[in-house]
Amino acid sequence: MRNKHIPQRTCIACQQKKDKKDLIRLVCTSSGVVELDLSAKKPGRGAYLCARKDCWGEGFKGNRLEHALRTKLSDDNRQTLINYGSSLGGEG
Repeated sequence: MRNKHIPQRTCIACQQKKDKKDLIRLVCTSSGVVELDLSAKKPGRGAYLCARKDCWGEGFKGNRLEHALRTKLSDDNRQTLINYGSSLGGEG
């Protein structure tokens, strides 16, 4: 019996490779807005973050997310994503 291939992705904050299903995808839409892609199927350039509060905090430091998505976040867009990240658990 063959094992099914499980896609791996890297968290832009902690740089750990994990199963794609264990990470949260953020996607830059054609309108330039960055949004959560919980289905991981939306079109557009994507970046992945762990579902941990500390990775979300690190992902927004030094414009890591903006660099990965090759876009500039508006203040409102940034705050919306940061609020979502602060609702997550799993420090450390």
